[in-house]
Amino acid sequence: MPRFKPYDYDQHALVAINYLEQLQPGTFEHAVHYLIEHKLDLSMFHPSYCNDATGRCAYDPAILLKIILFAYSKGITSSREMQWCCETNILFKALSCDTVPHFTTLARFVSGHADEIEALFEQVL
Repeated sequence: MPRFKPYDYDQHALVAINYLEQLQPGTFEHAVHYLIEHKLDLSMFHPSYCNDATGRCAYDPAILLKIILFAYSKGITSSREMQWCCETNILFKALSCDTVPHFTTLARFVSGHADEIEALFEQVL
């Protein structure tokens, strides 16, 4: 009778992931991350946030832009699919620092800042 290595789907594992290491230099995802973090001025988005003293903390526009621009580059335009990618895809997890914005947050950001995003998207490409 053949012998196989044992396996157990009920076991727990802790996998340590450094998200920055997932964004390898020379890749598009690294370029998106670098440009948004170091080269693009995102202050145009700040006036639309009114939660200085009260209210829930908002997602940083940089995180939302990274998700959206990377998704668009992959042909993903559905905000529900973007949310799913943030839950399951390591590159989206790395770009979003393992945050998972709700699809309505992503959709609202895109519809509320369409002109600004288009201008930034053209700069990235």
